[in-house]
Parts: sequence; structure tokens; C-alpha cells
Amino acid sequence: MSDELRRIVAIDDPYLLLREVTTRLADAQQEVTELARLRRRVVQDLHAQGLSYAQIAAKAGLSRGRIHQIRHTGPAPEGAFLGRGSVTVATPLRRDDERGRTVVAVDDVSSGKRLEELARSYGLDVTSEHVPVTGAIDLDRDGLVVVCGPRMSQEMWDTYAQDPVLAWERAEDGPWTVVDRKTGLVHRSGQDSAPARSYDVGYLGRLPRPDGQGTLLAIAGIHTQGSLGVVQLLTNDLNTLWGQVGDQRFSTLVGVEYDLDTSEPLSAELLCPLYRHDEETSV
Repeated sequence: MSDELRRIVAIDDPYLLLREVTTRLADAQQEVTELARLRRRVVQDLHAQGLSYAQIAAKAGLSRGRIHQIRHTGPAPEGAFLGRGSVTVATPLRRDDERGRTVVAVDDVSSGKRLEELARSYGLDVTSEHVPVTGAIDLDRDGLVVVCGPRMSQEMWDTYAQDPVLAWERAEDGPWTVVDRKTGLVHRSGQDSAPARSYDVGYLGRLPRPDGQGTLLAIAGIHTQGSLGVVQLLTNDLNTLWGQVGDQRFSTLVGVEYDLDTSEPLSAELLCPLYRHDEETSV
């Protein structure tokens, strides 16, 4: 019996005991899920290196059947791209100055809900919250996925500024763009171009938290359709993204063609490599 279990068993207050047991069970379930994910990842990595299931089994002291079962069951390793154990999906509130009230954009709601569904499909616990109209949000937490551009939050502006390659900048004629410092390309939304077209640019990156004790996943579009496109890319290609960058810091841009009437993405494709920040110097 562990020390923690002994502590819980010794609690006399039945209501406190009930609360402590419930909390501990939730924590234990998260731990079991993440251990199963890690175990499957190790087997997949060894198999990808050329080892047979029989060889892995022999070296690990397990049966070949057990190794094969681990490889094909349990939570998929790529779920760790979003977080471990639990994630919080944050989407922005907006100020409707004309009506004098706080609103949410339909596209932001869709992005948040689809991210929540994606995380749950990988066995992650999910909570949601909003970035208030003030933009103030505590970023020093584990498992944050923030759908919010730099214009709407000083905290997120400061976070995006840590990207060594991709920079949010205003064009001389006013619209926001994203500049690739490595190539010199300036990426602009189709809405802000002449002639206008149903095309947007989305940003996806894993960036450092302000406290330097971890990272957060940042998603933003020049307009809301860009965020939706990023979420579609994650839904369709999470395994590929995980294989390229794992849980390391990175950033990339996504070109999104969308339906003009519904804002739904018709296609979402990478506009640049997945820049790994540990490999990038000032450019």
C-alpha cells in the first residue's frame, strides 16, 4: 500500500474521504491512460527501428502476443501532441461595440468544440474556457490549447513574439499578415487581398509559457477561417505532425481554402515546413 493510499484510508470524515477518493481515482485514471500511451509508443518506436514483436517481447520479458496487443490497443501516442492527461481548450470572447455586449464568433465555437472532440478521442480529459475580452489569461498551466490571435490578448502577443521564425505584422495598408523570416515571404489572407477570395492563413505552434516551465499549443488565423483550417489539419494529420515534431517547440502556417457561405474548410495544407525552434537561430 502506498503512502498516499494509507493517508486516504486513515481519513475519518466520510465527506472528506469521499472527496479525496474521487479526486485520487480521477488522477489515477489519467496516470493509467498516459502510462498505456507511453507503453504503446515505446513498442511502436522499437518496431519502427526494425525489431520484430518477438524480439521486443524477448528483450522486455513479455509474450509476443502481449506485445502485439499493446501495439494495437490503448490510447494512440500522437494524442500527446495535444497534451498529457488533461487539456484545457481556450477560445476568445469578443466585444460587440454596436450592441454593447460580449459575444463569441461561430467559427471560434466550432474550432473549440472540434478540438475538444479530438482530444477526447485520444483519451484525454478536456475542459474549456474563454479568453476574456480583456485578453487576460493565465498561460502558466499544463495542457493549454489556446485558439487566440495576438490582436486579442497581450499575453498571447508576448507568446507569439517568442517564435524565432514566424512573426505577426501589420501590412502598410493595414491588414494583419504573418511573415516568414526564414524565406522572407509575407502571408496574407485572401479576404484582405485584391481581388478578395475565400482563403485564409492559420498559425499552429507549440510555444514557451511565460514562466519557462512548459509550453502551450497556440492556434490562430488571420481571420477565424484560418483557425478552423488548422483544426482540420490536426484532425486529419495529427499522427504525421506528432512524428515530425513530437512534443518539441515548433511553428508552421496553414493555407486554408474555405466555403464562402459556411466558412467550412475545403482544404488545409502546410505553407511552410514545421520549423523546430531548437534547430532555428535568429533569422
